[in-house]
Amino acid sequence: MKLYRIITCLFVLLIVSCKDASKTENKSRVDSLPYYADANFTPNWFESDDERLIDFHRIPAFSLVDQSGDVITEKTFDDKIYIADFFFTTCPGICPKMTANMKVLQDEFIKDDDVLLLSHSVTPKTDSIPVLKRYAENKGIVATKWHLVTGDRKQIYDLGRKSYFAEEDLGEFKTDDDFLHTENFVLIDQNRHIRGIYNGLNKTAVQQLIADIETLKKKDRARL
Repeated sequence: MKLYRIITCLFVLLIVSCKDASKTENKSRVDSLPYYADANFTPNWFESDDERLIDFHRIPAFSLVDQSGDVITEKTFDDKIYIADFFFTTCPGICPKMTANMKVLQDEFIKDDDVLLLSHSVTPKTDSIPVLKRYAENKGIVATKWHLVTGDRKQIYDLGRKSYFAEEDLGEFKTDDDFLHTENFVLIDQNRHIRGIYNGLNKTAVQQLIADIETLKKKDRARL
């Protein structure tokens, strides 16, 4: 009986230790997020008031049009956290799964005005405003939360490759005629800095993205 009690105690202690270790690991993973400035996605660790952030890479100015016919610019996302991706409405492959996972994000933050979603069409000539509107209606997309944008093809492709670094073909030369196709979601903070990149096809990655958004929100509240 004495041996049984000892074994039971050791088993309980082991469970508690594992739980504590797990809590520590999870907490440290989302305690703060790095900043990214290039396609290598080398993490840079700064405090939010670091002067080096003044000239650090940001998503530049842009002007596109969404499914409601509204002009969407970088100003639309002032002081907002947003998730960006690239898709096209007739995509039979990865896009439907990406859209489903973006909708997971929409539903998670549907009541949070500080979090938005931005999907860029990589076939803007065929993805007109009416086409995007029908797509949005079929997918349950809320226009005030999630902007599907079309516009100048070069601007969209430059944003994808030179600003969001969304493609994974690192080091491979691409011309303006090469098609842009990527499953990545890119997390942008309130100051248009890149704070993370995630596989938009992977449910675990999407859950980590949700956790990282909560981290950015906590950091923002801490500054107030």
